[in-house]
Order: sequence, then C-alpha cells, then structure tokens
Amino acid sequence: MAKSKLVNANEKLAEKVTATFGAIQDRVVSGYTKMEDAFVDRYLTRDGESVEEAKARLKRELEESKQ
Repeated sequence: MAKSKLVNANEKLAEKVTATFGAIQDRVVSGYTKMEDAFVDRYLTRDGESVEEAKARLKRELEESKQ
C-alpha cells in the first residue's frame, strides 16, 4: 500500500525539524562551553594551570567536600 502525499510530506518535515534542532543544540552547547572555559580561565585557574586542569581540580575538591 502506497503512502499518501500527506504522510510523505509529514515525514520530510519531521526530518528537517529534527536536523534543525540538532544544529541549534550543537551551537548552544558549543557557545556555553566557550563561556564556561572563559570563566574558568579568568577566575578559577591558578598560576600555570590549564582550564582542563582547573576543571578537574574543582571537580575533585567538590567530591572531597561532599565526603
């Protein structure tokens, strides 16, 4: 049984909406990560410490404080 034109159009629309949502989501996450890294770099790093090292240190300190 062949699909109707309406079903085909609905499937194409769903694919486009999903692809667009994925692109927007990627941009938002990328933008947030850049802001987070800039904040950590500016305010939370210690002398000679990279952003990744500072994030790991902060995570470790948070886990230690919970215990």
